[in-house]
Amino acid sequence: MVTPFRDDGSLDLDGAAALARWLTEHGNDALVVAGTTGESPALSDAEKVALWRAVAGAVDVPVVAGTSTADTAHSVTLTKAAVAAGVTGILAVTPYYNRPSQAGIEAHLRAIGAAAGDLPVWLYDIPVRTGRRVAREVIWRLAGDGVIVGVKDATADPAGAARLVAGAPAGFELYSGNDGDTLPLLAIGAAGVISVESHWAGHLLGQMAAAFWKGDIDHARALNVSLQSSHLYQTSDESPNPIPAKAMLRALGLPAGQCRLPLGPAPSSVDDGAVALLRQLELLND
Repeated sequence: MVTPFRDDGSLDLDGAAALARWLTEHGNDALVVAGTTGESPALSDAEKVALWRAVAGAVDVPVVAGTSTADTAHSVTLTKAAVAAGVTGILAVTPYYNRPSQAGIEAHLRAIGAAAGDLPVWLYDIPVRTGRRVAREVIWRLAGDGVIVGVKDATADPAGAARLVAGAPAGFELYSGNDGDTLPLLAIGAAGVISVESHWAGHLLGQMAAAFWKGDIDHARALNVSLQSSHLYQTSDESPNPIPAKAMLRALGLPAGQCRLPLGPAPSSVDDGAVALLRQLELLND
């Protein structure tokens, strides 16, 4: 879930609650709050806690908190704060920029797992942003020891994800972390997608997954084809995620605002593209 800001860049908690309710009414089974799509690096700790409380109090679906940073001690503090704020799960991204060893990554995740207590923890593996891919053996060990219940996989490697699932313990949950990879990952056993485009196309994603799971592969493929422009719109060198996602929400008249620096406001072409894409998907009422 993106984090809505007001015109002056301040946190819009009323907007966050309203957006959370809208998302759950439009195909989202759970919400990740203060993840990277929520501009977590640009939020203060106090803002994150306020955001978790506001969203958890606004919806009945599970609310998963993005609590991890490049600093293990800070991540532990945030995880404990999220637990106190009433969330129902934790999403822990691999430490970024400092590129720790596999042993360091494992110790980092074990510390977050201990801070989470009884709440489930999902690892977020996105090497394009963190500089490190988590080794399968580390994931298997963490899952086997009950530290994590699954992975948000944004490695862009369906074959590697298939090997991960094949060796994982029973009950392990793999989620697609890239919307364009969702259908391939469903084919190797993914439980669903932790999505960006579900901000505007949640029902279509849900229909695609449902079609696949009931064996209507042709319909699932057709829906995936219809979403190709949506997949491509989400991020670019000019406008990285979540700049386009916020443009889509503005076009729908929903709370979003612009992104804080260093992402900054969207170029006008991104807002124009949002309107065009929504019309293509027949999701905009003119």
